[in-house]
Amino acid sequence: MIELDSNQPRILIVDDEPSNLRLLDKLLTGQGYTQLVLVQDPRDVLDRYREVRPDLILLDINMPHLDGYQVMEQLKALGDPLMPPIVILTAQHGNDHMLKALVLGARDFIGKPFNRIELLMRVQNLLDAQLAHRLVHDQKTVLEDLVRIRTEELTETRLQVVRHLGRAAEYRDNETGLHIVRMSQVSALLCGSFGHTENMCELMLHASPMHDIGKIGIRDNILLKPGKLTPQEFEIMKTHTSIGADMLLGDTSELLKLARSIALTHHEKWDGSGYPNGLAGENIPREGRIVAVADVFDALTSSRPYKKAWPVDDATAFIKENAGKHFDPEVVKHFMLRLPEILAISELHADPAESAD
Repeated sequence: MIELDSNQPRILIVDDEPSNLRLLDKLLTGQGYTQLVLVQDPRDVLDRYREVRPDLILLDINMPHLDGYQVMEQLKALGDPLMPPIVILTAQHGNDHMLKALVLGARDFIGKPFNRIELLMRVQNLLDAQLAHRLVHDQKTVLEDLVRIRTEELTETRLQVVRHLGRAAEYRDNETGLHIVRMSQVSALLCGSFGHTENMCELMLHASPMHDIGKIGIRDNILLKPGKLTPQEFEIMKTHTSIGADMLLGDTSELLKLARSIALTHHEKWDGSGYPNGLAGENIPREGRIVAVADVFDALTSSRPYKKAWPVDDATAFIKENAGKHFDPEVVKHFMLRLPEILAISELHADPAESAD
C-alpha cells in the first residue's frame, strides 16, 4: 500500500519509458512535488489510482498492453465525481489524436521532449484548479449532509405531529388510542399486499392515523353517546369526514395529502351508499378503500362506549359478507389472505382490558 502525505498534491505519472519517468520525477521533485507515483505498466494504473487518489495524472499515449486512450476509458468508467485532470504526454500533434484525448477526458497536452518551464506551469495551474474543484465539492457535500439531516428532523417532527393529532382524536372516544396503532399497521400491510412501494406503505402507516381527525369537531354528547344516534345526530357525526379533510387542506406534502384523502373517503362504500360524497367503486381512492376495511374490522373487534367487542369470527364474516357492498372486493380478498398477520397485529397491540381477559 502506497503511503502519501494527504496535505501535498499527489501526481500519478504513467509512461512505459523508464527514462521519461526518471526525467519527470527529477523535474517535479526539484520543484517541491514529493508525492509522486510512477507507473511504467499501464495495466497497473487502476490499482495505483485507487490507492492514492491523485490530484493530477500525467499520461503517455503510446504504450504496450494498454494505450493512453484505453487507460482514460478505464478511469472514466470509475465514475469518480472528483476525477483529477489528465495531462497527455505525447510526441504526436495531430488534431485527431488531441480530439480523441479530449473526448475521453484529457484536460491538457505536454509535448515530448518536455519543456521544463511549460511542464511546471501546466502542472501548477491544473493542481490549483483541482484544489478549487475539491473545495467546492467538499463544501457541497457538507451542505448536502446538513440539508439531509435537517430534512430528516423536519420529517420526524411532522410525523410526531401527525401521531399526536391522530391520537388526540382517538382519545375522545377510545381510552387507550391503540385503535390507530392497529388499523394503521393493518392499512400499511394491505397496501403492501397490493404491491405498492415501501415508501407508499410507509406513507400509509403514518397517514392513516389521521382518518378520524375530524372527530375533534364533533360534540361530546354525540361522539360519546352510549346508545344509538338519532338520524339528526348521525348526520352531524358524518361531518367528521369533511371536517378532517378541511383541517388537512392546503399542505403539499405527500403525507398530509394522503391523510386528507383518507379522512375524506374512508366512509365511502363500494356500492355508492357511503358518505360524504356517495362515491362508488374505483372512484373511491384505494387508500380510502383500504382504510375502510382496516378501520371497520378493528372497530368491530374493539369495545366502544356504545357496544361490546365482536368475536373475530363474526367480524371476519361481516367483512366477507359486505364485499361488493360496503367494501372493495379486492381489498377484502387481500384482507383474508393476510388475516393471520392482521390478527397478530391485533394481539400485539391489544387494549389493556382485552389483554387482561
